[in-house]
Amino acid sequence: MASEINMPGPVCLIENSDQELVANQEALDILYFIKQPVVVVAIVGSYRTGKSYLMNKLAGKQKGFSLGSTEPSHTKGIWMWCVPHPQKPGHTLVLLDTEGLGDVAKEDNENDCWIFALAVLLSSTLIYNSLEAINQEAMDQLHYVTELADRIKSKSTPEQCGIDDSANFVSFFPNFVWTLRDFSLELEDNGKPVSPDEYLENSLALKKETDKTPKNLNDSRLCIRKFFPKRKCFVFVRPAQKKYLSKLETIPEEDLSEEFVKQVREFTSYIFSSANVKILSGGIIVNGTLLQSLVATYVNAIRSGELPCVENAVLALAQKENSAAVQKAIEYYEDQVNHKIQLPMETLQELLDLLRPIENKAIEIFMKNSFKDVDQKFQRQLNDLLEARRDAVVKKNMDVSSAHCSDLLQDVFGPLEEEMKQGTFSKPGGYYLFLQRKQALEKNYNQAPGKGLQAEKMLKMYFESKKSVTETLLKMDQSLTEKEKKIEEERIKAEAAEAANRELKEMQKKHQLMMEEKKKSYREHMKQLTEKMLQEQEQFIAEQQNLLFPKVKEQEQLLKEGFLKESKKYQEEIEDIKRRMSSPCTIL
Repeated sequence: MASEINMPGPVCLIENSDQELVANQEALDILYFIKQPVVVVAIVGSYRTGKSYLMNKLAGKQKGFSLGSTEPSHTKGIWMWCVPHPQKPGHTLVLLDTEGLGDVAKEDNENDCWIFALAVLLSSTLIYNSLEAINQEAMDQLHYVTELADRIKSKSTPEQCGIDDSANFVSFFPNFVWTLRDFSLELEDNGKPVSPDEYLENSLALKKETDKTPKNLNDSRLCIRKFFPKRKCFVFVRPAQKKYLSKLETIPEEDLSEEFVKQVREFTSYIFSSANVKILSGGIIVNGTLLQSLVATYVNAIRSGELPCVENAVLALAQKENSAAVQKAIEYYEDQVNHKIQLPMETLQELLDLLRPIENKAIEIFMKNSFKDVDQKFQRQLNDLLEARRDAVVKKNMDVSSAHCSDLLQDVFGPLEEEMKQGTFSKPGGYYLFLQRKQALEKNYNQAPGKGLQAEKMLKMYFESKKSVTETLLKMDQSLTEKEKKIEEERIKAEAAEAANRELKEMQKKHQLMMEEKKKSYREHMKQLTEKMLQEQEQFIAEQQNLLFPKVKEQEQLLKEGFLKESKKYQEEIEDIKRRMSSPCTIL
């Protein structure tokens, strides 16, 4: 299946059947094969408010996600539609349409809270769709946002400083877009025109609480302001007469309200241009494969009665991706060795010099594709595998050289062996005749190219295998005196000792070269690891600064509005971020 996906229509990603959430394997398989970065746009809101219509428009289609304007909510669970991003080549737009929240026909709305939480966790842009104006009733209907702190964990263990876990939500929560349907009010404040964004911000201003006001009057406002610092609002007039709303997908644009059509285009244009790629803490760009893993991890946590934990999900992702990164690095190494290394090499140094840049690139590939490698577990695994592969190539080089030399020795010395069998040298003066022939053939052997580093050893082993024949010829040569034979025997022993000494030195040299190569490999690992850790530290500081700015802004705004208690909480969170920035020892 190609990395770029163009699904003909949506499929169910997370089923809500019998009040139980189940990840659909067909949808997970589709996500798994998407290797492009994903822009994930999810829509939530009350049932029968036209969520699916907007999502169809984002998919560039008239039909697709089911519209249920006259029936009980059509969209059960979360449905997914993956299409090529219309403005970002090499990216996939993942659209998530959720079942309507607050359906009175449901026996239990528990899963509404989970579906809302999953939409938040999975998306990079969250659209909240509601009818008409933003008033207290609309805020009360958005109570799901106040329950996120009870549904999601950012870290597996609480902060020691006592800061609430939800203070970290903003680091991985999506951008927030509020769409208001069938909006008929004049956008103005005290007689002055305001933009939809200004209208949203005015609506999120905290209300002064009294003994007579509801206890949770400002809860939704506080959570939206806290969790979603980047906010946008769009208003839509009624698209057509009420009798046509049930079949909106069949009505041509020219028969819809001109203003509505314009508003929809402005909305889709904003989503296409401004909705970000899904990114996890540490700057990890999410592709379909990673999104698939997130879906499975979060749904499994909910099904097992646990809270979805972002830190645990990222670490689970890291286990899979780091293991895959090791495999990718090793596959690169083996592929390059197979295509670029022609065995046998004449010297070990020459072979190691060719292997080193391949190994360095393999380490680079691992570093690029790995993240949150706790205690460098997977990097150590890669180091061991690369070392084993290096040793294997060195051994193969020796084996190929040995095999080649063995064949060459048979070709070169075969005629000499045949002469020996025929008794050519079994006569007076035969020994020196044999030596002359042997030395001439030895010269031919040494001059033959492409023997590799086992050339001398294989020659030595060959001569040793013929030692008894040589000794017999020497003893039987009647033209030699006993003294001459003794001198020749000593010469042969000296040659053998010299050859053994050269072999020992060669072994020591090989051992030294291999040890030096290990050190070079270790230094390269440390060099690239240090660079990666510095990059991660810079990324961490940047993320904390991005957290800091909206919190400072919100703290100042709350202080300005006179909400001192809420402002103080933000001040504590700000101090905690500054503390983390001064000692960024851990990255989520």
